[in-house]
Amino acid sequence: MLSLHQLTCFLATYEHGSLTAAAEELGYAQPSVSEQVRSLEKSLGVQLFRRVGRGVVPTTVADTLRPHAERVLASVDEARQAVQSVKSFETGTIRFGMFGIAHLYAGAGLIADVLTRHPGLRVELVGQNSTEVAEDLRRGRLEAAMLAVPRVDSEGLTVTPIAREELVYISNDHTRLASPVTAHRLAQASLVMSETTYRAVDSTRATLRQMLHETGRNPTTRIEVEDVETAVELVGMGYADSVIPKGAARQLLPRLAPSAGWVSLRPRQYDTFAVVHRTGAILSPAARLMIELATARMQAIAEPVTPGRPRATVGP
Repeated sequence: MLSLHQLTCFLATYEHGSLTAAAEELGYAQPSVSEQVRSLEKSLGVQLFRRVGRGVVPTTVADTLRPHAERVLASVDEARQAVQSVKSFETGTIRFGMFGIAHLYAGAGLIADVLTRHPGLRVELVGQNSTEVAEDLRRGRLEAAMLAVPRVDSEGLTVTPIAREELVYISNDHTRLASPVTAHRLAQASLVMSETTYRAVDSTRATLRQMLHETGRNPTTRIEVEDVETAVELVGMGYADSVIPKGAARQLLPRLAPSAGWVSLRPRQYDTFAVVHRTGAILSPAARLMIELATARMQAIAEPVTPGRPRATVGP
């Protein structure tokens, strides 16, 4: 029966043309290499080398065997690497970028999905705002992320939209919810908005600015806060109204502002969520797993977007 040990000794001898040199390369005693080659010849019923002086010369049969032996050993090495990769994956750290409000859609649930499949993993969800996370992607601090677009500069990144969520107007005054909120009404509203640190690049604010472009005004914010939960609480107290994704309204209003409600904008406005990674990157199993699970969870809550060709811009 052929063994990997025999094939290893055969290839080393073939390459060096010397049993002694083969033994030195492999770290074996020369008689051990000779014995492995003789055992291989006996198993195959052929002569693989002829002695010439202090070396050996491969026979035609050895020439025929060589590529097959190389393929066998290469396959074994690939199998070993694959197993080690899985072993490392099962006990390593998985990092995935995610903008702040996405934790309402795929935060604890996403981590639970990962740990259910791979209990030995350590999980990190990184990021507060899409622009910040995109920069981490470009600098190689993250492999992949779930971001809100189109406010993300796609230079050097591949952007694949996977879902969209309607933006809704929330208020504690139900007379303001009797009909969809037009651009004119929105321009007159007193709002509390989250993401104040990132107000210039926040995707929701950008959508509202575009909606109000024809009125010549920007959304008027009475109160600025960082997190959407605080904004919703203030809406529930009646201090201001706000515009947030519908998924966030469904989750947060019953808990933080039970007397508040929501209504659509006119025309309807949407945030689009996308999977993003560096253009041309070969994603690790961990990154591919997170993309798969985050996509499934996001599409189960928000409106799925039929995948098209990714938007990609190759940076310098």
